[in-house]
Amino acid sequence: MGTDSRERMVRSAAYLFRERGYSGTAFRDVIAHSGAPRGSIYHHFPGGKVELAEEAVRYAAEFLNAGIQAAAEGGDPAATVDAFVGWWRQVLVKSEFRAGCPVVAVTVESHDDAPQLTKAAAAAFDRWEDTLATCLGNAGVPDDRCGRLARMIVAAVEGATILCRAHRDVRPLDDVVTELKAMTAAAITG
Repeated sequence: MGTDSRERMVRSAAYLFRERGYSGTAFRDVIAHSGAPRGSIYHHFPGGKVELAEEAVRYAAEFLNAGIQAAAEGGDPAATVDAFVGWWRQVLVKSEFRAGCPVVAVTVESHDDAPQLTKAAAAAFDRWEDTLATCLGNAGVPDDRCGRLARMIVAAVEGATILCRAHRDVRPLDDVVTELKAMTAAAITG
């Protein structure tokens, strides 16, 4: 039972959490989606569903962060916002508005008996904020605004994603992007 099946299960869990949520995703769903051998899930995740969810949140955080970092290398905060939002837009449209953020799904369904899930979700959001803040700082946003503006970007995009799912339309996300780009440009010149 190699790490390939483990990685497939983690990716599948993140994918399924996007559409079904944490509570709506069972081990059998992850096994079926990933094509992994049935017994391997217990081998790779002896801590159960909580351990799998923790890994899925980390995977989702790193996956999206890699896209943000790649866009940030150009030094253009508008392009970085586009990269962050572009992935969500693609997920929404491809899933016909059934899928959202797996990190949000785990966050809103975390229970007191699994504080490590809340901690993993917070770390994911922090990672995105740190990467965005670094990009903003490199583009000339004053240090005292970088963190707040980065948090605003993450919060606005996550909220807009939820609105898009409710309305089955990408306009809320497009509107948020327009405003975020204006705010970012004003922060650089201001």
